[in-house]
Amino acid sequence: MSRSEALPRPAAATSRKRRSPDVRVGRDRTAYFLLLTSGLGLAAAAIASLAIGPTGISFESLPSAIQAALFGNTESEAVQNRLVLLDLRLPRTLLGMFVGAALAVAGAIMQGMFRNPLADPALVGLSSGAALAAVATIALGDGIARIWVDALGIYALPVSAFLGCLITTILLLGIAGRKGQLMIATLLLAGIAIAALAQAAIGLIAYASDDRELRDLTLWTLGSLTGASWDKVLACLPFAVLLAAALPGTVRMLNGLLLGEAEAFHLGINVERAKIILVGLTAIAVGSAVAAAGVIGFVGIIVPHFVRLIAGPDHRILLPASALVGATILLIADIVARTLLQPAELPIGIIMAFIGAPVFLHMLLRRARMM
Repeated sequence: MSRSEALPRPAAATSRKRRSPDVRVGRDRTAYFLLLTSGLGLAAAAIASLAIGPTGISFESLPSAIQAALFGNTESEAVQNRLVLLDLRLPRTLLGMFVGAALAVAGAIMQGMFRNPLADPALVGLSSGAALAAVATIALGDGIARIWVDALGIYALPVSAFLGCLITTILLLGIAGRKGQLMIATLLLAGIAIAALAQAAIGLIAYASDDRELRDLTLWTLGSLTGASWDKVLACLPFAVLLAAALPGTVRMLNGLLLGEAEAFHLGINVERAKIILVGLTAIAVGSAVAAAGVIGFVGIIVPHFVRLIAGPDHRILLPASALVGATILLIADIVARTLLQPAELPIGIIMAFIGAPVFLHMLLRRARMM
């Protein structure tokens, strides 16, 4: 027996090797527990969203409203509750769930693609680009954009927002890309500049609008679910189905890119093709969310960051958990927005700014202390 074979292994290495399966199992349990609690939290938030509002249904009358919707109760109060449930609360809840999930997933994709926890669709100007295209469609729908609106119908707004987000993303990648690598500092600065240009264009369009259009555009740019309807739900449905079908195929891409582009290439991932797919999915998520509810910031940055702290960077857990937590947070923000000053209603963007801005500042300070 050689001397190397006779020597015992170091205790630290032995204990590390012995502990690693336990650590992995513990992390898996934490991740699945997060998925379970997120799903239960979303269910509770959805029930609260259906039951809480300035008028109509309450927690006590929600069961009778559901019974009337399912079995056609003809009592006057039951009919009124059914109308509130089906025409107001239910489409608003579904739309809020989609918007929150889409923004959170878009943030998780961007953070994984750029390998930076501070990446966010709103911070780099994607939401502003989508908002500019959507505002132009709203304001010019009776004028030079009439052909576009007539051709696409209820899909004109989400498709316009998607194209605006996609064009903004391509511009950012073209500006920040250098020799196959993405310069994060350049990306953030370019995003700020593009967002400023988009906001200036939105202001110009608003200046040329009449009083009614100006009020609608102002509320829309602050983010709101006030105009939720089944038409909007149906308009967002194809985008939701596309995202749900495409996201499982992005897990390997995102997990590979976390190691670096060179390492991802050696793992057999077509890096450039992966970037195109991820950019397209981000544009779909942000564009459809902005078209449905306007500009709502901070969901895409704080939700993936929170999930990553608990469950780790594995996108098999990060993507679905971000979708669940994002939907839950947006529903809670919407409940606060419609009840805080009732019967008046605050824009959700204001609520999310009060929640997200302190969290973002905490992230910046923590990151600065670690450097």
